[in-house]
Amino acid sequence: MPMNFAKTALLLAALTGIFVAMGAAVGGQNGMIIAFIVALGMNMLSLWKSDTMVLKMFGAQEVDAQSAPEYYGIVQEMARRAELPMPRVYIMQQSQPNAFATGRSPQRAAVAASTGLIESLTPEELAGVMAHELAHIKNRDTLTMAVAATIGGAISMLAQYLQFGMLFGGNRDQNGGGGIGMIGSILAMLVAPLAAMLVQMAISRSREYQADRMGALICGNPRWLASALVKIQNAAKRIPNEDAEAVPAAAHMFIINPLTGHGVDNMFSTHPNTENRIAELEALERELAAAGAPLNVPLSIPGVARGRRVDGNSGGANPWGTPGDTGGRQAGPWG
Repeated sequence: MPMNFAKTALLLAALTGIFVAMGAAVGGQNGMIIAFIVALGMNMLSLWKSDTMVLKMFGAQEVDAQSAPEYYGIVQEMARRAELPMPRVYIMQQSQPNAFATGRSPQRAAVAASTGLIESLTPEELAGVMAHELAHIKNRDTLTMAVAATIGGAISMLAQYLQFGMLFGGNRDQNGGGGIGMIGSILAMLVAPLAAMLVQMAISRSREYQADRMGALICGNPRWLASALVKIQNAAKRIPNEDAEAVPAAAHMFIINPLTGHGVDNMFSTHPNTENRIAELEALERELAAAGAPLNVPLSIPGVARGRRVDGNSGGANPWGTPGDTGGRQAGPWG
């Protein structure tokens, strides 16, 4: 945990420096002072309210056992298996299947899934995804992830302002007062890649492998998560996520990169290759099987059928099934 807090502090310092430099480019010395004051306020907000800010950023709505009984019940079961406090549970009205976790501590954690995710996955696959997100909470990754999303998003918006000013004549420093100027114009073109680089440095791709492994252990079956990753990856390529495209600095929070990969968005790819993640989960399944661990512990969720296989096959050469394959069975209450 001390390493996690140290990483967060370094991230805050670096992003604050960029924000102050951009303030100087916009308004000279006065702009730098204003930006520094604003950055201090943002730092405090991001440390204490980053979870709320991120959830609002993606229009997430809180649900409970009455409004979303099966989804809520799966999160509740995975939290019990993970020995974590029950997080707040949210739904995003978004057709792209995806999910993320946020919160500065397990006691103030939240998980969010899109409607596309809930509708397209089986209960077991959804359990694997939620277990992955709870693993981030258990590993205390979520504070760093949320801070990077909130401040990185603010820097991206300020960069867009600088570019807007350059297009409409803001590069002409008429009063000699240190306005945007040519330096500001150049900064506008450089700041987004620089912010992306800092996010990548702060958010190691290794944390996704760690969350995959722990999530598979929490849900009890690596193939539940692997099957979900295949479906999410295939759908994310076809279905845009407008909210994530507007704030690419928050892309690292999702279980699969939500960006389409056009232009500068590629620089915000903090996710490892999905095929490599699945290979690691395959290796973990073999490891657990060799140790004699049970891999078909049913979900104890009211209204969810028990003991169903995610892939629908009986141990052929391709244990993960084909993308989107449900083995000829009904997918259950989510479609």
